[in-house]
Amino acid sequence: MATINSNFLKLKAGYLFPEIARRVRAYSDANPAQAVRIIRCGIGDVTEPLPAAAVEAMHAGVAEMGCRETFKGYGPEQGYEFLRQAIVEHQFADLGISADEVFVSDGSKCDTGNILDIFGHGNVIAITDPVYPVYVDTNVMAGNTGEADAKGTYAGLLYLPCNAANGFVAAVPEEHADLIYLCFPNNPTGAVATRAQLAAWVAYARANDAIILFDAAYEAYIQDPTIPHSIFEIEGARECAIEFRSFSKNGGFTGVRCGYVVIPKSLTGSDGMGGRVPLHQLWSRRHSTKFNGASYPVQKAAAALFSDAGKAQVSALISHYMGNAKLLRETCAAVGLPVFGGVDAPYVWVACPAGLSSWDMFDKMLSEAQVVITPGSGFGSAGEGFFRISAFNSRANVEEVCRRLLALLK
Repeated sequence: MATINSNFLKLKAGYLFPEIARRVRAYSDANPAQAVRIIRCGIGDVTEPLPAAAVEAMHAGVAEMGCRETFKGYGPEQGYEFLRQAIVEHQFADLGISADEVFVSDGSKCDTGNILDIFGHGNVIAITDPVYPVYVDTNVMAGNTGEADAKGTYAGLLYLPCNAANGFVAAVPEEHADLIYLCFPNNPTGAVATRAQLAAWVAYARANDAIILFDAAYEAYIQDPTIPHSIFEIEGARECAIEFRSFSKNGGFTGVRCGYVVIPKSLTGSDGMGGRVPLHQLWSRRHSTKFNGASYPVQKAAAALFSDAGKAQVSALISHYMGNAKLLRETCAAVGLPVFGGVDAPYVWVACPAGLSSWDMFDKMLSEAQVVITPGSGFGSAGEGFFRISAFNSRANVEEVCRRLLALLK
C-alpha cells in the first residue's frame, strides 16, 4: 500500500487564493448579471503588458532556438552567466555578492518553499503574523509543525505578531529561533523595515546562529531612499541570510516565470555533530538535482530588464501601480478606514469597518460592490479585522473600484 505524506492532512481548508476563486465562481454562477462587473483586486497578479525590451529579447531568444547554429539545449541549472552577472551588477553592486552566489529559478514562490529541502527537522521556525501563506504551508507539508488550532495557528511555529502598534514590523523575539522568515516590503501589509530594524534582525540571527530567509520580491517598489532594498546592505548579513527575489512584480513575469535566490558562500549551517556546512553547496546540489533551469528565452527577457530601455520601462510600470496604490489609500482614508501600506509597496492594508470580520468584508465587497479583495485572516490570525487591496490593475479599473468603495462605505 502506498502511504501518503500525512502532514498534508494538517493543512487548513484550501490555500487562500483558490478559496477566494471558489467564492467568486459561486457568486458569479448565482448572479450572472452582476458577474460582468467584477473587478479583481485580490490576488497580487500584474495586469499590464510585459516591458517592450523583455518582449524583444524573448523573441530574439526564440529565434535563436529555431536555428541549429544558435540552438540551446539544457542550460546551466544555476542560470546563464549573462543573467547572473547582470543581476549582480544591477541589483547587488558593492554588496560583495558574486555571480556564482546567484541561482536563477522559475520564481521566488517556489524557492521560498523549496529552500526547506536543505534544512533539517527540529529547527525553531519564526514567522510574522500576518504572513504570506506559502511560508506556513510549506513548513506544514515538510513536517515542521504540529496541528493547527481553531484560529489556524500551528503548534511548533514561533509567531511574531505584527500590528498597527509596531507598524506591522515585528520586533526581534526574546525566544530563540533557527530559521526566520522576513518579507520586506511586506506581503500582505505593505510595511517596510528601516535599516536599524534590519540591523537588529541580523544581530539577533548572528547571536542565535540563525538563518534569515529574506523575501525581497517587492523591493523595486520602495520609494523611500533610506529603506534598504536588500538584507545584504546590512553588515554581517552574508553570514546569516538568504535572499529571494523575483521578476514577477517588477517586470510583469507572473506568467513568464523567473526569479532567483542569493546564497553567500560564507553562509553555513550545523550538521548536528559540531561541524559546519556551507549552505551554498547544499542548495547547488539540490538545485541541480531537482531543476533543469529556467528557459533560455525567459532568461534573455529577464536580462533585458537591466538594459537602459528595460529599466525605464520597469520604472514606468512601478509608477503606474504605485499611482493605483495612492488612489486606493486615499479612498479608504476618505471613508474613515485606517489604512496602512501602499507607500513603498503595491498592497494597501485596510482595517475593516466596525463589526465586520475579514471574510464578512470580502463577502460585502463582492456582493454589494462586485470588487474582489483579500481577507486579512487568510494571512494568519493577526490579520483578522483587516483586508488587502492589490494595486495591480488598470488605472480605469482602480478608479472604478474607488468610486464603488465611496458609494458603499461613505
